[in-house]
Amino acid sequence: MTTEKKLELLADILDVDTDALTPEKELAEFDWDSVAILSFIAMMDEEFGKEMKGAEIKKFVTIQDALNAMEE
Repeated sequence: MTTEKKLELLADILDVDTDALTPEKELAEFDWDSVAILSFIAMMDEEFGKEMKGAEIKKFVTIQDALNAMEE
């Protein structure tokens, strides 16, 4: 999956335009709350077949952290 597609998935979760997301941006700049984290967990399962724990995801600081988790 391309980085662009991964950014699109994150943009959907964060309810922002893809253009607003760059790897170095901090997730705290967006609505990275419990709903977003649950959406991220569901997306990871559906799109990548990966199970993730909320505790793992809460450690994410930047968009790049989320992209790294999406590596296949």
